[in-house]
Amino acid sequence: MPRSTASTVDDYLGELPEDRRPVVTQLRELCRDTLTGFREAMAYGMPVYERDGTAEIAFASQKQYISFYLMRSDLRETFAEHLDTKDMGKGCLRFRKPEAVDFDLLRTILEATAASRGTIC
Repeated sequence: MPRSTASTVDDYLGELPEDRRPVVTQLRELCRDTLTGFREAMAYGMPVYERDGTAEIAFASQKQYISFYLMRSDLRETFAEHLDTKDMGKGCLRFRKPEAVDFDLLRTILEATAASRGTIC
């Protein structure tokens, strides 16, 4: 999917292919439930979760995968052992198939994100 021009997360979800919409919607709900005190917004064509005006988490449906962006270097270091076996970019965890999204790992990362503040890369 090319960069979205959606102005809301609801509109973004409406643009997704049918096979990805349920998983990405579930990821959104996980973020909303876990990241209390964060603001959901759209930035860079994807949903982001901001605290004090700074995005710490984002996700996107890309052409080849679903991306989960962990923008805090301290948490990437904390979870390095878990992330080493995953398909990772510099700050992006990639899931090539919707059924491969590891919601247990993402929940743990989101809980750690909500529980502390850290360095944004």
